[in-house]
Amino acid sequence: MEIPVIDFCNLESEKRSETMALLHEACEKWGFFMIENHGIDKELMERVKHLTNQHYQENMKDSFYGTKAVKTLENNGFISNKDWESSFFVRHHPNSNINELSSLSKDLRETMDAYIDQLIKLAEKLSELMCENLGIEKNRIIEAFSGSNGASVGTKVAIYPQCPHPELIRGLREHTDAGGIILLLQDDQVPGLEFFKDGKWVKIPPSKNSRIFINTGDQVEILSNGVYKSALHRVMAMKDGNRLSIATFYNPAGDAIISPVSKLLLPNHFRFEDYLNLYTKTKFEDKGLRFETMKNMAMGNSHQRVLITKN
Repeated sequence: MEIPVIDFCNLESEKRSETMALLHEACEKWGFFMIENHGIDKELMERVKHLTNQHYQENMKDSFYGTKAVKTLENNGFISNKDWESSFFVRHHPNSNINELSSLSKDLRETMDAYIDQLIKLAEKLSELMCENLGIEKNRIIEAFSGSNGASVGTKVAIYPQCPHPELIRGLREHTDAGGIILLLQDDQVPGLEFFKDGKWVKIPPSKNSRIFINTGDQVEILSNGVYKSALHRVMAMKDGNRLSIATFYNPAGDAIISPVSKLLLPNHFRFEDYLNLYTKTKFEDKGLRFETMKNMAMGNSHQRVLITKN
């Protein structure tokens, strides 16, 4: 099964219509794809990866191998409620916390900031292309995500260390992503990422030639009235090598009001913060149940407001 690859160079050529059609199909039928010739500085990408791997070796590796998950695995006990990953999260926008992460070197912090500045522009470009394909206003996703202070942007930096018994644990359990557009800078050597499509798990190869892997989250599915999909995915633990994952989330602000673009087909008029609270409790469960819960909550809140008005 060949994963769609969107060549951004073709958007400025006679192949634009063909490329836009490929992007639409990738969002509609896959929920994930790769992009190349995206304009992100390749040397900057490689430096982010190098410095992150260095940070893991110097600051995270020893503590990870002392965790309860590792000790349980050494006793050959199956672990169904934990993930085989070592990670940290960086907030970028609207308020950055990167300078508060004192264990990160100045070089890594500055390199990450420069990379994210370019990546946000790419996320906004992708959102505009999606809107064009959906036949809605170019800035609809950007505006929907903005809330009072603009979109929320953060990065989960994860290492999936080599695992002595990968059959006993997931690197990261099956889930869909809560937010909007996810831009993944991943390992170019070690595999492990898998997405679910047409009843099968699709193995995502390591990213070669500076490709960036993209997937869409639950909020894009809701905003598009279900036309675009958020895909179930997981990370398999691997016996050979550490897998690097730098996933940047271009998400709605916490106070952004999310609603389908046209008539109500999925939950609408809820705060992303409320959805995220539900998501943290049900991340590894069917997203359809979350959508139904949010619809019921919205209906209950609306009914309550009517009762208050009448009294």
